[in-house]
Amino acid sequence: MMKEQESLWISQAIIQVMEKMEWVSEKSKNKIPYTTINGVHDDRSQRDDYADDDGINWWCNGFWGGMMWQMYHKTGEGRYMEIARISEEKLDQCFEDYYGLHHDVGFMYLPTAVADYRLTGNPDSRKRGLHAANLLAGRFNPAGRFIRAWNDIPGSRDDTRGWAIIDCLFNIPLLYWASEETDDPRFKQIAMLHADTVMRHFIRPDGSVCHIVEFDPFTGERIRDYGGQGYEAGSSWTRGQAWGLYGFLMSYRHTGKPEYLDTAKRIAHYFMAAVPDDAIVPVDFRQPEKPAWCDDTAAAIAACGLIEIARQMGEAEKEMYLKAARKLLFALYENHCDFSRKNDCILQKCTGAYHNENHEFPIIYGDYFFIEALLKLEDQDFFLW
Repeated sequence: MMKEQESLWISQAIIQVMEKMEWVSEKSKNKIPYTTINGVHDDRSQRDDYADDDGINWWCNGFWGGMMWQMYHKTGEGRYMEIARISEEKLDQCFEDYYGLHHDVGFMYLPTAVADYRLTGNPDSRKRGLHAANLLAGRFNPAGRFIRAWNDIPGSRDDTRGWAIIDCLFNIPLLYWASEETDDPRFKQIAMLHADTVMRHFIRPDGSVCHIVEFDPFTGERIRDYGGQGYEAGSSWTRGQAWGLYGFLMSYRHTGKPEYLDTAKRIAHYFMAAVPDDAIVPVDFRQPEKPAWCDDTAAAIAACGLIEIARQMGEAEKEMYLKAARKLLFALYENHCDFSRKNDCILQKCTGAYHNENHEFPIIYGDYFFIEALLKLEDQDFFLW
């Protein structure tokens, strides 16, 4: 594809995103969406409709606010700020509930409270962000030097006290921000100790990653890894690859530690080599040929990470990463986007986990990262991580 054509579709995609956000933001302003039901955003802030851990405490509840802050940064329109703050204020209930919160407070509060504080200086938002950072720091296991992922799972016999997951690389930027904001090194120290553990125990020699690693919570010894949301143990869950790729890049941005950039690049090279020719990313790079489920969220997240790696490279290297990112995004744009009023979400082929009952449906963080990636390509993004 010629560069003029690439520029044209990217500009057109951003225009279509802005047009869609203009009406859907107003339609869903009082909701915290996760997916769509018959094309209409659901609302995870409705406590009566969901169990506590799937309602207001749902780990994805920051992404709608993040979309609004990206649009506010892009347009300067105050209504996007007002809508974003509806989500932020609703999430105060999570602090009251407490029991539904776990390591994903980063996903919840970086795109909402911390984004608000960074863009507007809102003192209440700063307080919320620091409160969430303290909760995340409190999950640190000093014996194993990792952050515990989940709380006890109701109805499950799994002992999660020693479980850490690759996704947490996206939560620890909350700790980096807290250190930068308070000049207290403890938050950053915890984040780096966790990142070092992930680098040592999650990343395979070929650049593929584990989703879940279990440690002995008393000694810190590594016990085993699990397939988690991928196909099986030893496979390559694509969204986990994307969390690792982009997550290590963020740790590099906040610390300057070269090993983090090297690790992000190693995961990126594996990802780029494994992407099919049509650039439609499967749920797991090592899944069977059938059923061939795909996951648009993995493609969008990876594209963001590839663009950020490119920003760290010199002229000779950066085009390789940008080309791969554009290819992923163009495949999404051409094949899986819905900019009509028939569906409140944009991306239509997202998958939470390979073995879930439902596959290839809209998921809000797919839309968030798709928007972030498009804005990155035009240097119009707000880096909220």
